[in-house]
Amino acid sequence: MDDDGPSGQAGRTPGAAWKRGLVVLALGAILALAGGCSHSAPPRPTRSSAAVTKITKCGATRTAANVPVDLEVVKGNTACQAALRVEHAYAEAIRSGRAPGNGGGGPVKVLGWTCQGFTTPEVLATGKASKCVRPGAEILEILPPTGSG
Repeated sequence: MDDDGPSGQAGRTPGAAWKRGLVVLALGAILALAGGCSHSAPPRPTRSSAAVTKITKCGATRTAANVPVDLEVVKGNTACQAALRVEHAYAEAIRSGRAPGNGGGGPVKVLGWTCQGFTTPEVLATGKASKCVRPGAEILEILPPTGSG
């Protein structure tokens, strides 16, 4: 006859409950060890992998709508002074109505760069407000982190 055991479930013996507990513990240990393996050092770049891009933080500026943003060179070797000139020219193009789209979101060419704002859902999801690109180079305006409060 099966023992109802402490849980009141017919067909389960105290020995079976103990074995199930061991199985759960063993699975937990295996998963913990496997999870620890995922925190290993990232693989070293090989000749066939893309080169690691250094991000250059160029400080704070403001968008055409006077929103504070952080300026970063995320691709290429553009000096911060040049990146700031591009972003200021982009903001001026928007303020003067030279940028197409609602609020100047469409692409506009300034100083040899093509600049464009991101859509509101993308800004909210990524924090990226706009980008300016040219072959081999990219500049981003990124909303600064908000303080918790």
